[in-house]
Amino acid sequence: SLRKMRKKIESYLGFAARSRNLVTGYNTCIMAMQKRKLKLLILASDLSENSIEKLVKEAEKTGTSYKIYGSVSGLSHITGKDNKGVFGVTDRNFADIISQEIDKEQSLNQEVF
Repeated sequence: SLRKMRKKIESYLGFAARSRNLVTGYNTCIMAMQKRKLKLLILASDLSENSIEKLVKEAEKTGTSYKIYGSVSGLSHITGKDNKGVFGVTDRNFADIISQEIDKEQSLNQEVF
């Protein structure tokens, strides 16, 4: 179910945060991408269009995969970071798992009209 998937994504993000494999914030994530340290960039869907555009451009330039997922308040809550909507996963395994789960959830979401 959708709720179960969301729970999975939340717990993986939480694990990544606790194991120091999650960086947050616009500038931190840009620098990490430039150093090729990010394996996955996660952007809250309610960030400003301008921010999303700039971050996506940087991700494409540095070959960093990215997902637009969740909301600032939801992601902040999961990761225990206040009012953040830009997250970078630095661990390949976490990045792959989180990426796959977001894809699964989003493809399920698209089937429901």
